[in-house]
Amino acid sequence: METLTVFILCGGKSSRMQSEKGLVLFQEKPFIEHIIQAILPITDQIKLITATKEYDYLPYQKIPDSIADKGPLGGIYTALLHSETDFNLILSCDIPLISTELLAELISKHTEEALITVFASESRLHPLIGIYSKKILPVIKSAIDKDDLKMMNLIANMPHQIINIDESENFHLTNINSADELNDLNINLS
Repeated sequence: METLTVFILCGGKSSRMQSEKGLVLFQEKPFIEHIIQAILPITDQIKLITATKEYDYLPYQKIPDSIADKGPLGGIYTALLHSETDFNLILSCDIPLISTELLAELISKHTEEALITVFASESRLHPLIGIYSKKILPVIKSAIDKDDLKMMNLIANMPHQIINIDESENFHLTNINSADELNDLNINLS
């Protein structure tokens, strides 16, 4: 695959977490730093989709949503709009267990015919750990204009590739949305 840009979606209302999700501490480090640590062996082309100044301590470009309040789809739209590479790795900011190995697997198994490549297990799809082509920008814009913000609808309507993982690997792709889920994670790891 040619060069790749990584975008971390740091937006979101974080209503269940009651704080900025990417900055929630896990093992004494904010989620976002765990994610960046997993990305850096692959590339340093990292950009953050966020309007908050709370991420200013990180040395990466911050880009506010081009169209506000459109959820993850709006974040992906903003990322692709500002990308200079055809293929882009899109990650949510709430996956502190993501590993370099899983990201490298996603990248190495991606085929260029697929405009979207994501992980899935028997029980769930992981649309916010995926490779998205800049070519789908008009499709995303059309979906946003119709207020069809479901990620599953976007993926179903595009040439896509699913990389199947074992149910046990879901753990490393888990997004943490609440204090209870963070507590469960800490208990499972202790």
